[in-house]
Amino acid sequence: MQKDNPKTGEYSGQGHRTAQRRAAAAKRTRRRLRTLKWTAGAGALVMAAGCGGAYYLYQHFNSNLTSVKVQLGDEAERPKAAGDALNILVLGTDSREGLGSDYGDAGSSGHADTTLLFHVAKDRSNATVISIPRDLMVPIPECQAPDGKRIPGSARDMFNNSLGQEGRDPGCSWKTVEKVTGIRVDHFVQVDFEAVKTLSTAVGGVEVCAAKDINDPKSHLRMSKGRHVVQGDEALAFVRTRHGVGLGGDLTRIPLQQQFISSMIRQIKSDGTLTNPAKLYKLADAATKALTVDSGIGSVDKLKDLALDIGKVDTKNITFATVPVLDDPKDENRLVLKQPDAGQLFSMIAGDRSLTETTQDATAATAAPETTAAAPGTPAAPAVDPKDVQVTVRNGSGAPGQSGATVDKLRAKGFAKAATGPNAPAAATSSISYPAGQEDAAAALAAALGLPGDAARPDPKAAAKGPLVLVLGKDAVAAPASPAAPSAAPTAAPTDLQRVQADDTDVCAK
Repeated sequence: MQKDNPKTGEYSGQGHRTAQRRAAAAKRTRRRLRTLKWTAGAGALVMAAGCGGAYYLYQHFNSNLTSVKVQLGDEAERPKAAGDALNILVLGTDSREGLGSDYGDAGSSGHADTTLLFHVAKDRSNATVISIPRDLMVPIPECQAPDGKRIPGSARDMFNNSLGQEGRDPGCSWKTVEKVTGIRVDHFVQVDFEAVKTLSTAVGGVEVCAAKDINDPKSHLRMSKGRHVVQGDEALAFVRTRHGVGLGGDLTRIPLQQQFISSMIRQIKSDGTLTNPAKLYKLADAATKALTVDSGIGSVDKLKDLALDIGKVDTKNITFATVPVLDDPKDENRLVLKQPDAGQLFSMIAGDRSLTETTQDATAATAAPETTAAAPGTPAAPAVDPKDVQVTVRNGSGAPGQSGATVDKLRAKGFAKAATGPNAPAAATSSISYPAGQEDAAAALAAALGLPGDAARPDPKAAAKGPLVLVLGKDAVAAPASPAAPSAAPTAAPTDLQRVQADDTDVCAK
């Protein structure tokens, strides 16, 4: 390109217009660079604010949580570990803290008013939730408070008193559940009355159903027949009511609580709560404020991982059931375990057997028949009803506490008449002695424990109707009998088991 006036260096015509375009382009470039710098700076600020917000939320939710370090005592005394399955003890206390005089004893320390054992299968295909009645008479073991204080046990007491009474903390309820059921507990979660109000409100209300008009002045529930969405005080009144429904006892209230929790699970999963940031924050804030947990899940990260793990279970494969019980012959206002039904249910859970047939269950049943692993030479169990077999367990293992632990495991297998006896002389291997005519009972006991057939021997000196005598040897410490072995678990639930499916929308309080 040539200049029109070489002396002045000026352009004209086409050359001048080209120069103008270049100048404008340079100006736009400088403006874009300034804009980019401002945008980058703003982006950095947004990112910093976002990270700070996430950190704030993490710290906020962590500060909401209350955790307790539980003391569970001798590891050898506890049931066999559940492996990849999860057993979570959910304790609903009757603490009235912050609720005022309308809810009874405002100074109550909180007892185990509502107790659920939540079992999640190792393949996460199903879950079983069993309710333990508060009025159930059980042995409460000696336990230890976080400050080291020793709290004496009780040979026979209401399960309700395993928490709060004598200063007992959730660790005492934890130990009691393990002792009664033979099921290893992994974690606990504790909630109180106030938690029911805040959580039900956080999810936008929970739909429940009444089969008739309910008027219970003690729980403050006044509800007409039909479906209702409840939250806050009305939700609390619904889960507490018992005098306005059924026979008016705790066993009547349990199905209502199961209905309420099932509906809450459906609400959370179907209402987009987990994908809506605002709803999720509200629920997370309420939940972390409401919960007391063991130190093993005492952080937001660990609690989140646990929730995600449980969330893998399809709602239709979550079954609620109540531990089989009978009226206590010593007190009509109390309950005792119904055996062998209770032991059968406990063994199913400990052995990771589902109360709901899942795809995995059906596939496994079609692919290969179930086999029972046992020690070489172990005979097949004869047709003997374990509830009729009297067994005295004597400890010759040299390790303390083996007799009581074995009795608990035998009762969980249906041997309701198993009892501890005095210690025996030291023995290398476990053995069974039996009176004449009780060969089948002895063989059934050996099979239940996985002992070889020659471990059972007749005792000519024993009384004809006397008990079988099980002497625990050192081998019992190395490989104690446990109802948690999947091979020993029954595949069918007890008949007449009260249950509620979490996806059943037709359940109504009667």
